Amino acid sequence: MGEFGNPEVVEESVDILLIGGGMACCGAGFEIMRWVEAARKDGHDLSVKLVDKAAMDRSGAVAQGLSAINTYIGTEQDPADYARMVSNDLMGITRDDLVYDLGRHVDESVHLFEEWGLPIWKTDENGERFDGSRGMTPLKDGGKPVRSGKWQIMINGESYKWIVAEAAKKALGTDRIQERIFIVKLVNDKSDKSRIAGAVGFSTREDKVVVYTAKAILLAAGGCVNIFRPRSVGEGTGRAWYPVWNAGSTYAMAAEAGAELTMMENRFVPTRFKDGYGPVGAWFLLFKSQATNAYGEVYMTRNKEMLDDYPPYGQAAVPSSCLRNHLMLKEMKEGRGPIWMDTVTALANLRETLTPREVKHLEAEAWEDFLDMCVGQCGIWVGENVEPEKKNSELMPTEPYLLGSHSGCCGIWASGPTDLGAPSEESMDGVPDHLPRGWNWGYRSMTTIAGLFTAGDGVGASGHKFSSGSHAEGRIAAKAMVQYCIDNKDWTPELDTPVEVLVAEIYQPVKTYLEFKDYSTAIDINPNYITPKMLQFRLQKIMDEYVAGVATYYTTNAEMMAVAEEKLSMLKEDAAKMRAKDLHELLRAWENYHRILTAEAHMKHIQFREESRYPGFYYRMDKNFVDEENWKCFVNSVYNKESRQWTCFKRAHVDLVDKSTLFK
Repeated sequence: MGEFGNPEVVEESVDILLIGGGMACCGAGFEIMRWVEAARKDGHDLSVKLVDKAAMDRSGAVAQGLSAINTYIGTEQDPADYARMVSNDLMGITRDDLVYDLGRHVDESVHLFEEWGLPIWKTDENGERFDGSRGMTPLKDGGKPVRSGKWQIMINGESYKWIVAEAAKKALGTDRIQERIFIVKLVNDKSDKSRIAGAVGFSTREDKVVVYTAKAILLAAGGCVNIFRPRSVGEGTGRAWYPVWNAGSTYAMAAEAGAELTMMENRFVPTRFKDGYGPVGAWFLLFKSQATNAYGEVYMTRNKEMLDDYPPYGQAAVPSSCLRNHLMLKEMKEGRGPIWMDTVTALANLRETLTPREVKHLEAEAWEDFLDMCVGQCGIWVGENVEPEKKNSELMPTEPYLLGSHSGCCGIWASGPTDLGAPSEESMDGVPDHLPRGWNWGYRSMTTIAGLFTAGDGVGASGHKFSSGSHAEGRIAAKAMVQYCIDNKDWTPELDTPVEVLVAEIYQPVKTYLEFKDYSTAIDINPNYITPKMLQFRLQKIMDEYVAGVATYYTTNAEMMAVAEEKLSMLKEDAAKMRAKDLHELLRAWENYHRILTAEAHMKHIQFREESRYPGFYYRMDKNFVDEENWKCFVNSVYNKESRQWTCFKRAHVDLVDKSTLFK
């Protein structure tokens, strides 16, 4: 057993390493063993390990639970319809091949969830709604789900993640799972820098560093939270919409490994119940509630002419998420706030059309919606004497988040399927020569680094996968990883960095603390180091004030970002002086390293994209327009970890699915 500052070093070699414990890795963990068994019958004995910095039962964005599955195609629509919706909501720039492919696989994951015990709401032959406790016909056998929207189905989902994790753990077996190990660096191959060869991390419970060599790695460690100063401060510190342990590790580690990133300028600014970040989807979609300004006016109606400024996306039947924010922000800026969710009218209207039993059920669901996925919002309601049938609740746009599985599309450039007509050749003007042409290069879900795969929040230029889609993407990646290992059976990975150097780098914050801790009498005040908490506050302040956070109503410009660039450069220097007085601070220190690199990528992409593609999510006030002619394209980048420089460039956008029906 190691000691603080002198950790035990464990070296392991596996064929396939799964990094993360969320829905994507649970999907991969469940799916991969059937392909491993098939490979074994053909003479290929592959080893697999899943590593999670937390515990799979409550890991990832679904940790607290959900009240709906937001991506279920069903029989009412098809994958092309899904591709159209995703494209429109993300202002026209998505990878149709990735989205369509997900659309044709996602329902199978949902059917698996129900088979494993997830209660799904259904309607009977009379159209009356029942929750999942009634045991009605399963979806795969023709059961009719209760849809809260065109793509969403209602569930009783407090134990959603627990159920999905249990299936993955049963498939993998406990000997193939290591929890409480935080992977912080990927390692390239010694003889080929364009290949992945391993990963290194540390235990969050013991003084131990673990170094893995692997032929194939699935990097699915979530999106990024807390690079912007949150709205909840003071007694609300720590409250956020997306899970706070999502530290941009997926994006930062991929970038340092040399993988191509895409659409890192995109961010999501969800509108949620103020202070508690409670979900609004069920209220808008299931309860048919409307949002109003302080005077009871529906701002989507009051400001509808603003949508004409953004053709064709404003003319869709359902305007893009960012445009809905755009109309709300006008009310706030012009002094017609606060913004209210009109729960009183919505529930009153439902009483006129539903049976008393259904009304009672939905009133209970008004609370269960929060208890399933955001219990803190219940505390707000109780503390402020809110009964939704009697008192409306305030809405507020949150701080920005970076993610690729929800209503955002930043992430990693991933190889798509080969059968959907995606371009296999394209102009490489400005694109670094070492990167692949086209949208597929042999293995589904593989990044531009050979052997490095991703899923969920990691896959960029798609979005709207949510929980079910992330699970399906993990399953898709698992199959491809097994094939990659079979095709490379004679290759042995070798790390390009000595183990002792990796260990020293990981434990540098501990060394800094131990060396200088006695310099001052107050442990947190020391000229030789900075605490992770203080460094994170500095990062959040920079991003909030200069890179379009809440402090500036999500506005920025080239001059503001030039200031941010200088400040981030200094912050990166100071980050080398972060201390770690215990394993918890070591965790926080490395999360900060990942957040800083992710924040820098976000800023670099906004600088490069000279338009405001996502009004309502951010505005470049010096380029406050959508430029379809010059910027309907993917903005991609690669990072050089030696020079610490970013290279941004365009890749051409192509529609594989006809989008015109959205705007007729």
